[in-house]
Amino acid sequence: MENSKLQRINELAHIAKQRELTAEEIAERDILRKEYIAEWREGARQVLDNTYILTPDGKKHKLQRKDK
Repeated sequence: MENSKLQRINELAHIAKQRELTAEEIAERDILRKEYIAEWREGARQVLDNTYILTPDGKKHKLQRKDK
């Protein structure tokens, strides 16, 4: 996520502590938060996709996705 978008999220959070946000600001905040969370989840998936478990007998096992 671009640094400017992160700064805007923080700016909106600071404004929300001082006064009530307008409808446009709330909508902007929600869009930015969803984008941030989506990117964070993708990064976490990439890390977990490249994670292996090393068993005591020395074998490597790739992490398996848990069925829902």
